[in-house]
Amino acid sequence: MSEHDKEHLSQLSQQGYQLLREHMTTEARAKFQEILAEDPENNYALVGLGDLERKERQFERAVEYYQRCLEFHPENNYALFGLAESLRALKRFNHAVEIWERYLQYDSENVTVLTRVGDVYRKIRDYRRSRELYLRVLELETDNPYALIGLGHLHYDFKEFDSARHYWERMYELRGQEVDIRVLTSLGNCHRKLRTYERGIPFFEQALQRDPQNFYALYGLADCYRGLQQPDESLVYWHRILDIDEKNKVILTRAGDAYRSMGDLDQAETYYRRALNVQFDLYAILGLAIIHRKQKRFDDAIAALEDLAKNAPENGRVFLELAECYEDQGRIAEALAILSRHMEATRSPARSVQRKITDLTAKL
Repeated sequence: MSEHDKEHLSQLSQQGYQLLREHMTTEARAKFQEILAEDPENNYALVGLGDLERKERQFERAVEYYQRCLEFHPENNYALFGLAESLRALKRFNHAVEIWERYLQYDSENVTVLTRVGDVYRKIRDYRRSRELYLRVLELETDNPYALIGLGHLHYDFKEFDSARHYWERMYELRGQEVDIRVLTSLGNCHRKLRTYERGIPFFEQALQRDPQNFYALYGLADCYRGLQQPDESLVYWHRILDIDEKNKVILTRAGDAYRSMGDLDQAETYYRRALNVQFDLYAILGLAIIHRKQKRFDDAIAALEDLAKNAPENGRVFLELAECYEDQGRIAEALAILSRHMEATRSPARSVQRKITDLTAKL
């Protein structure tokens, strides 16, 4: 190819990328295709077309262009980056991570790529490698927000809530009132999981001040007050969610639980039945059975709980309630037999079930 031809293709390439930056994709595509007509292996045109397809969210087509480029130019960083991003968008995480690792062989200190790879390893639940990459980013760039947030999510996903809190609190210290609302709800959720409910409430309240209809903030506040055994306060927020989503069966059941805790069995039953009108819900049926037990309608309660026990033999709560129906009637041996059924059906019975067996055995 003559120098004149090379110069011509270079100009076409520059024009194509400029058009792409200006979102003029039809015109950009024409420039890149003109290049390929003269030079089918041109890396600029192949990457440009890959970028164009990725911009238009046509990820499968983007993958094809990036792979064609890499066949001819295996070390092209732009093709590796685009290919990995496209695979990530297609949720082909295992393949994406292979490409990212190839990229890092040529550019090992790119913090953007390191956080991307950390994110992908987190999604495929490789805790060690994900943490290693996020911490490498923090070595290169102290307090990098993407690494801090990624580490928070990583530890949270692996139920290390106190460690997750540490990273999200650092984000809160750095950004203050400007922090992303998701950091506020994540901090609240850490305290909710740690059962330090009082400390979680202010974070959910801050989130709610910024977005009065934020589901995670409303749910978090309701659940914190539930954990603090303040059902009247939790109802305020359960109802606010129901104002937005009146057919949310989980929230209807939670509202039923709150009314039951307050002793308002009629309202509790109303909400449980509203939940069941939406869809089957184990906890709504369980709630109704508990109401029936309190009303000494033992046959109704036992019938409902036996159905649940058949479908959820590992659920200790169902068997505890069923045993208590028999215990309330003085039928201790039958209560013990119920709990023995559960013990045989599960490998890791709850401590509450084991304690109940001990208590009932003492009553024989």
